[in-house]
Amino acid sequence: MVQPLFAVMRARGKAWEASRPLDEQADWRGHADFMDKLYAQGFVLLAGPLEGTEDALLIIRAADAEAVRRGLEGDPWNKGLLGPPRIMPWTLRLGRLG
Repeated sequence: MVQPLFAVMRARGKAWEASRPLDEQADWRGHADFMDKLYAQGFVLLAGPLEGTEDALLIIRAADAEAVRRGLEGDPWNKGLLGPPRIMPWTLRLGRLG
């Protein structure tokens, strides 16, 4: 059985330095490596910043919202660079994910 999909919004946190680009934020390499690992595991299917906003969108495949929370716990950016995740069940109606 295919696991459900979730749309996850992550907003910038209080430690985000607006004058610095994404890849110059504190512990960028740790965050990027963490996200690459989640992608390689098939947990994160799509991810990226929403242009013109302070948010990023992730599409995640997981058993439930609690599994999404647990999967994102190890992100080094959870220590102030990103706010808590907003997790919403998502139904893909048109198109498909690889």
